[in-house]
Amino acid sequence: MSMAPETPLPPRGVNLRPLPMIIFGSRWLQLPLYVGLIIAQAVYVVLFLKELYHLIGHATTFSEQQVMLVVLGLIDVVMISNLLVMVIVGGYETFVSRLNLEGHPDEPEWLSHVNASVLKIKLAMAIIGISSIHLLRTFIEASNLGTGRTNYTETGVMWQTVIHFLFILSAIGIAFVERISAGAEAAHRNGQPDNGHAAH
Repeated sequence: MSMAPETPLPPRGVNLRPLPMIIFGSRWLQLPLYVGLIIAQAVYVVLFLKELYHLIGHATTFSEQQVMLVVLGLIDVVMISNLLVMVIVGGYETFVSRLNLEGHPDEPEWLSHVNASVLKIKLAMAIIGISSIHLLRTFIEASNLGTGRTNYTETGVMWQTVIHFLFILSAIGIAFVERISAGAEAAHRNGQPDNGHAAH
């Protein structure tokens, strides 16, 4: 059975027609968004240093629980900053332009195989990690329920827990769908139908 010849890809540097060139060039409109996220990350650095200074200044007066809450807040800032890095670097590489980091000693390991699907899963896992830190802080502060020393209520703690589990279920759903899609693409490349049955 003869297969239809594949359409050759246009060579690099090919001149596009005006309309495709405008459409393809519109991806650069995302550049200010990524620059804005870099500025937001700088704000988080300032926030981290402020919280760290606050912790050092009260190291001898804070209780163990207060120190733990501040440290969890610092970890929360770091995880959000990691999320920003993934969105900035991975999103720019995927949707705007190549960074050409091949061979660079500081190239992130995950960037070599990043695509929209991988980025979605990594973002979902990062969000779950951030939610876990928030939930842990809530549980620690919830130990003061009934004493008037916390802003949390039993209903608020319950809803935070429910939302956290919804994040987990969403991440599992995304990973499951992406695994099915990857299997279908692999079967298509091998010349097999998506349902796994051999072609007649």
